[in-house]
Amino acid sequence: MTATLNFIGKISTPYTSVEACPNNIQAQGPTCRITLFEEFKPGLSGLAVGDNILVLYWLADAQRDQVVQVSRGGDRKGTFALRSPHRPNPIGAAVLPITAIDNGVISVRGLDCLDNTPLIDIKPAIYRENVN
Repeated sequence: MTATLNFIGKISTPYTSVEACPNNIQAQGPTCRITLFEEFKPGLSGLAVGDNILVLYWLADAQRDQVVQVSRGGDRKGTFALRSPHRPNPIGAAVLPITAIDNGVISVRGLDCLDNTPLIDIKPAIYRENVN
């Protein structure tokens, strides 16, 4: 099986190195800009400041052969139990509230990715209660 991704924009953050990038989303972190390519800007219609969005992004420099890793706590864990960028498909995901929208640019706070990270998709964040 093969797949093709079409990046729809890029993410601007203050982080230019992996060492400077935070290990997780920071609710009070710096403002980050999600800029859509021109042809995708109409797709933002219906989103508003305060809405929570799911942002999916491509972690281009990640190692793709990691199935088991050592967590920050020193425990061995499966890749799918961690937010590590090193995974078979290096897709980053974050749920954040929109702080501003202006001409195809969404502002959020505290993304945990490098500057100029390719944007895969944006979806409204939907929360469901656990059903037992």
